Amino acid sequence: MAALLEAENLVKHFVAERSVFGRPTAFVKAVDGVSFHVNAGETLALVGESGCGKSTVSRLVLRLIEPDSGSIRFDGRDLLALDANALRAFRRQAQIIFQDPYASLNPRMTVNQILSEPLALHDLVPPDRRRARVDEILRLVGLEPRFARRYPHEFSGGQRQRIAIARALAVEPKLIICDEPVSALDVSIRSQILNLLRDLQDRLGLAYIFVSHDLAVVKHIADRVAVMNLGGIVETADADALFAAPRHPYSRALLSAIPVPKPQAKRSRIVLQGEMPSALNPPSGCRFHTRCPHVIARCRSEVPPLIADNAGHATACHRIAELPPAEAILPHDGAFSPALEKLVAAFGTDTEVAARSGVDIVGTTPTN
Repeated sequence: MAALLEAENLVKHFVAERSVFGRPTAFVKAVDGVSFHVNAGETLALVGESGCGKSTVSRLVLRLIEPDSGSIRFDGRDLLALDANALRAFRRQAQIIFQDPYASLNPRMTVNQILSEPLALHDLVPPDRRRARVDEILRLVGLEPRFARRYPHEFSGGQRQRIAIARALAVEPKLIICDEPVSALDVSIRSQILNLLRDLQDRLGLAYIFVSHDLAVVKHIADRVAVMNLGGIVETADADALFAAPRHPYSRALLSAIPVPKPQAKRSRIVLQGEMPSALNPPSGCRFHTRCPHVIARCRSEVPPLIADNAGHATACHRIAELPPAEAILPHDGAFSPALEKLVAAFGTDTEVAARSGVDIVGTTPTN
């Protein structure tokens, strides 16, 4: 089956400096040869440190910014060949949820106006039926229809993000890009928004590109993970395979930094030495070699290709066959004390009951 979205060798360099005559003299190499695909109904997570190019990739996919080179195909169509009218029609199929819901919602518009605008723009619903459609969308994201008369400042952060999700759903898209959709929310609210996104995916068959630097969140929601470092993808695999046995040294360092509620858990913390290189002047060869504990001379001069094995687990590392096993990076099960194990088991039972009944055990109301 063909992928819903295919990106091949995407490149985007931003001009950082110009000469007195206006000629570019320095570039930020934000995205440098990124390739990936997303299947229908699947969640692909883009993870990495701040500044690695995750958000730039998401905006390139929607043509919010234009790539310098590369190709993007959506449902078999070449997106870079679309004219203005065809691009507007494509935007009905692909939407984005931004990180800060308050900044992405017009403070001068009511919720009814915010959700009615895309319906009118794409002429999806007759004017006399738009209010009923707005009410339906609000119920879909767990908000009451009476909220349609309110303005964004009258809602909590979690409620505003639900409105942003509702706006993305209004045009019935196939793909939604989630650009760090829970990083600006309280921890107690994040699980509710993540559960909502998973429920909507199951009900509507949506595909997600989930941009995040929080690997604990990614583990909960992603089907596949692509790890980015300084403008390029260094590893991609199914989420279960990546979290069970990360192969690239950068992926291992990221996973070893995940906090776990197991004080006695045995794990090997990998602390990277030095600073992240600048995208203005990235290092030659493997861009991770300045901080890699396994670097050799070849890494400094030769760019490693992203090579996949028979299971589809792809890694860009010259020394992949020589690296030690990764089992010690993640905590082992059974590290709790016997008394704490009983307590965890009791809470686990409550969690399963709550999940079956559709109730979130977090101590907040679903509309937060």
